[in-house]
Amino acid sequence: MSTLTYAARDSRTMLRRQIRRMQRYPAMTLMLIGLPVILLLLFVYVFGGTLGAGLGGSTGGRAEYANYVVPGILLMSIAAGATGTAVAIAMDMTEGIVARFKTMAIFRPSVLTGHVLGSVIQMMLSLTLLIGVALLVGFRPDATLLEWLATAGLLLAICLAITWLSVALGLASKTVEGASNLPMPLILLPFLGSGFVPTESMPTAVQWFADYQPFTPMMDTLRGLLLGTAVGNAAWLAIAWCAAITVVGFVWARRLYNRDPSR
Repeated sequence: MSTLTYAARDSRTMLRRQIRRMQRYPAMTLMLIGLPVILLLLFVYVFGGTLGAGLGGSTGGRAEYANYVVPGILLMSIAAGATGTAVAIAMDMTEGIVARFKTMAIFRPSVLTGHVLGSVIQMMLSLTLLIGVALLVGFRPDATLLEWLATAGLLLAICLAITWLSVALGLASKTVEGASNLPMPLILLPFLGSGFVPTESMPTAVQWFADYQPFTPMMDTLRGLLLGTAVGNAAWLAIAWCAAITVVGFVWARRLYNRDPSR
């Protein structure tokens, strides 16, 4: 059996383990899916009328804001999923199951790969449901089939990047409670970016941070693909940020995973 076949077999096994864990603990999955939906309804129906009027556009008000806010909610959904990934990794590390896996004849990185694949699948399903709810509350994209495919590809790249980062954060945590807290700042980044209001409306110092943090070009690119707004160089920046975060998260996670016999 070749190394690639060996790795693929063990990664599939660990992926099945993650899927069964999601089935066994549906409360976590429902929370990670439900929170972004609640935030979407809150911002569209409670704040949408006022914030949408400030956006201008042809319609203004709640309908205009529903279109604007969806990319930010999508990124928040991915960030929320990162918390679940970090917690799952920390649970494996603190409960000793990984130490037992390392005594078995398995492809060592498959433990991490199973977590990553399971989390990405969970996130993409959550995003699909979230877009469906957004369509029901007034989101009206005018994207072509090619633009929808590009949107799916970008969301997949973002999920992969944030998942590897969350795996590293879970490995870096000494406790499960710590793992649940470390990814929390990711949920705030859409607020401190172009997720809910244009960055031009922010004070200078906040605007500088909002313009140069990684989530802003991602949200601007999603908005451009789905709604036809100007993208500029945001697409290249979004791809570069995804690649950089993926590489950093992967290298950091592998280093933490192999740093001592207990991990």
